[in-house]
Amino acid sequence: MNRKALIVWGGWDGHQPREVAEIFRELLANESFNVEVSDTLDAFLDAEKLRQLNLIVPVWAMGKITNEQVKSALEAVQAGVGIAGCHGGMCDSFRENTEWQFMTGGQWVAHPGNDGVKYRVKIGPAKNAITDGMADFDISSEQYYMHVDPAVKVLATTRFPTADGPHVGNGPVDMPVVWTKMFGKGRVFYNSLGHQANIVSLPPVLELMRRGFLWSAA
Repeated sequence: MNRKALIVWGGWDGHQPREVAEIFRELLANESFNVEVSDTLDAFLDAEKLRQLNLIVPVWAMGKITNEQVKSALEAVQAGVGIAGCHGGMCDSFRENTEWQFMTGGQWVAHPGNDGVKYRVKIGPAKNAITDGMADFDISSEQYYMHVDPAVKVLATTRFPTADGPHVGNGPVDMPVVWTKMFGKGRVFYNSLGHQANIVSLPPVLELMRRGFLWSAA
């Protein structure tokens, strides 16, 4: 039986949520998922339907979520449904909702230098099938400075500072880029790369997402 995935897209248009959702839909379909795509957070309201899923993929930057919507999503993941996403579509989704942040494992707070910063993504330190055999790579995009749950398993990092900003005086820090965690019985995967569709489509980024989807849905 094919696994079931729900992609929910919307929020800030600058992250091209419609285009990113389509990339993810095609990726999951190629992995034999039955994929439903929705442009409303009301897709979270059917609690029973959510529990029948293998994977939830949020592509929703900023915006607001109601208590009823987030409650169903949180309960589904705690019951064992995987959740996986990238960039602001998962960890800058609902800035006022700390329960969502508790589930996802982090929250965007800054991107010094804005878009077009050249930086390196270093694989590790934690080992996981998601990054097995992958090499470090360079990228030119937003470099996400995150507030991160100390419980996450960090699969890739980037070094700050690269661009100037108020963080520079703190010296070098390795910021998580890719991580996993558990939320109840649910597997959580996050990748901070993916500012727009062209970044999501880059081979190493897309491969990380493919592996992360499969791991979360297992």
